[in-house]
Amino acid sequence: MNLLQAIILGIVQGLTEFIPISSTAHLVFASRWTNIYDGNAAQITATMAVIQLGTLAAVFIYFASDIWGITTAFIRDHWALVTGNRVDGPPSIAGGRPSWLSAESWLGWLIIIGSVPIGTIGLIFKDFIEGEGTKNLWIIATMLIVIALLLAVAEKVGSQRKDIKQLGIFDALAVGFAQVLALMPGASRSGSTIMGGLFAGQKRETAARFSFLMSIPAIGASGLLELKEAIHILPQESFLPLIAGTVAAGIVGYFSIWFLISFLKKNTTFIFIVYRLILGTVILVLLWQGVLSPQA
Repeated sequence: MNLLQAIILGIVQGLTEFIPISSTAHLVFASRWTNIYDGNAAQITATMAVIQLGTLAAVFIYFASDIWGITTAFIRDHWALVTGNRVDGPPSIAGGRPSWLSAESWLGWLIIIGSVPIGTIGLIFKDFIEGEGTKNLWIIATMLIVIALLLAVAEKVGSQRKDIKQLGIFDALAVGFAQVLALMPGASRSGSTIMGGLFAGQKRETAARFSFLMSIPAIGASGLLELKEAIHILPQESFLPLIAGTVAAGIVGYFSIWFLISFLKKNTTFIFIVYRLILGTVILVLLWQGVLSPQA
């Protein structure tokens, strides 16, 4: 992988990781177009996962104040519990939050709870996730369409009444299990989690913010695990371009987060639903016609 190939992958990753249109689908085409590693599935998967660390950095930077507030409140509240100095709040707390937990530390627990499903299932199916099946265009195209339809239903039936301080365990599990769908190529982690949030009654902006905060454990764990393996399976000359691609993903990812949160304050996800339906349908037709091969 050379510098240009890495930067192209980084830009594609940054654009599509947070916009609900499937980063995997677009990265598969980008990897085919740039022909990195001559189609070696394990090396491509490792590269994609490491470049994701750039978008993780974008989340940390964009939500720095939120992350700091959650972390400090989490430590403070639990230290107070251990030392017997806890302070109880009002008896009736929205979302089922215990009275001794602040809204920030409760959000920390929701992120932890919501990350359990994908962490568990991701480890169980790790070999499959890294295999060639996850680059199969039949699966990618199908999931592009399936999640688009589910997202459309979520837009229709979701009450869209909850803000970030009203989230509870049901919201964490709804988004957490929806995030498991992102293990299927073409599903889109952001698309699946925003869909889960809408089904749980969250406002669009709330669903997006919670989705991005939930991405920290998921992207961090997969990226760091793959980084460890990437050191052994990637050519040494690829590491400098890989760093450049990761930086590019971070920069573009930051602006993607800003765009989507701003966009969802006033708009629905309709444009992304239509895009997914069109892209998925075009891929299926091209596969059926033999213009595209399912695997690289």
